Amino acid sequence: MNENPPALQSESRLSIWKELGNAIRGTEADYTQIGLRRAIFLLAVPMILELVMESTFAVVDIYFVGRLGASAVATVGLTETYLFLLYSIAMGLATAVTAIIARRVGEKNLDDAGLSAIQSIFLGLLASVPFAIAGIFFAKELLQLMGADAWAINEGYRYTQWMLGSNAVIMLLFVINAIYRGAGDAAIAMRILIISNSINIVLDPLFIFGWEFIPAMGIEGAAIATTVGRGIGVLVQLWLLFKGGKHIQASLTQFYWDAKTILHIFKTSLGGIGQMIVAMTSWIFLMRILSNVGSEAVAGATIAIRIMMFTMMPAWGLSNAAATLVGQNLGAGNPDRAESSVWKIGSYNMIFLIGVSVIYFVFNEELMNIFTDDAIVIAMGAEWIQILSYSFFVYGWWMVATQAFNGSGDTQTPTKINLVFFWMIQIPLCWYLAIKLNWQQSGVFWGVFISETSVGLFTLWLFTRGGWKKTKV
Repeated sequence: MNENPPALQSESRLSIWKELGNAIRGTEADYTQIGLRRAIFLLAVPMILELVMESTFAVVDIYFVGRLGASAVATVGLTETYLFLLYSIAMGLATAVTAIIARRVGEKNLDDAGLSAIQSIFLGLLASVPFAIAGIFFAKELLQLMGADAWAINEGYRYTQWMLGSNAVIMLLFVINAIYRGAGDAAIAMRILIISNSINIVLDPLFIFGWEFIPAMGIEGAAIATTVGRGIGVLVQLWLLFKGGKHIQASLTQFYWDAKTILHIFKTSLGGIGQMIVAMTSWIFLMRILSNVGSEAVAGATIAIRIMMFTMMPAWGLSNAAATLVGQNLGAGNPDRAESSVWKIGSYNMIFLIGVSVIYFVFNEELMNIFTDDAIVIAMGAEWIQILSYSFFVYGWWMVATQAFNGSGDTQTPTKINLVFFWMIQIPLCWYLAIKLNWQQSGVFWGVFISETSVGLFTLWLFTRGGWKKTKV
């Protein structure tokens, strides 16, 4: 199949720098028609930068909070276990929103795309309410449930209170950026995260340690800085959505409750939410097992997972590009082009993650040392980073194949896969190795390695069977 028609072959002569500028600025290119390599590049560059910016929130916070001690870092890690539930819903909803918006844009049905965007915002706000109530009124109890130490319960709870109580800004940031990604306006989503991150980077040290008339607020200051940065980002998102991007624009006339559209988004999102909840709650159980080992194990794992999140952002950005390309090309009636995009992106992902694996294997302690000087925390986190390096190239294929399913609207299949591999295999295996065999944190790390390598191979095999091409959205 010729993926570069004669009329479009001149695109290949554009300089890489010009295309990089196009990717960052955003273009009006039709991703169902232009060359696949160019489409991947134009989508992946801003998506990668967006996710790098999103992960920077976590890295910046842990960098400064790490100066407050292991208990403060553990508080952030334990709070994240609950935020992971929120992320599950936000990312699951975002998965459905990306698939629906991409399909409507591929069909050239821009009015329905705008209406779906507004309704997804309403749905996101509704989903944020239970987390806000839990965070504001039960922060101490939530930390105690996770086995937090005395300092976290008596002092660190304010961080938990802020992060959960203001979770609506997290939810909307995910959902609205998913709208832009599905439409092909990935450059807008990237710019939003740059704005939010810049604010957070400036405010984090000021609020944590204080300066001049600004009081030192400790770990609470980290949460306030993050909330302010994300909140301003959401305001800019909404303004641009109604102002109009290059591929989507919402109208004030669509700003009403449409039960039919909301129900459709909700039903489509159930699979995405389910797969994320399964994966994220698995992480909660892993953190609970690690808390039996001690705060150092929790802190080491918390830092390691942030390092992993940051270095994997290019791979996730490429995977998100696959979701958009699959959705839009299925909407345009071209399943072969959709499949071809997945194989290309998967190859790029594998090459990138092999490079990351080498860095993890060689420089694991150096990476940990950036965030803490606690020798025990460094040793435990470095061990996990090194173990992760053995399977990253497989993990990259899992990411792309999963996003291909999600981009097609088939969110049920990844949910079932996650249920088996994370709940029925990963949690029992980690518990058995860590507790019964007394491998402690090493048991958790090796259990994760075995289960996530297995899920990657199985998901890729299932993708090759092609059932996702027949999904209706």
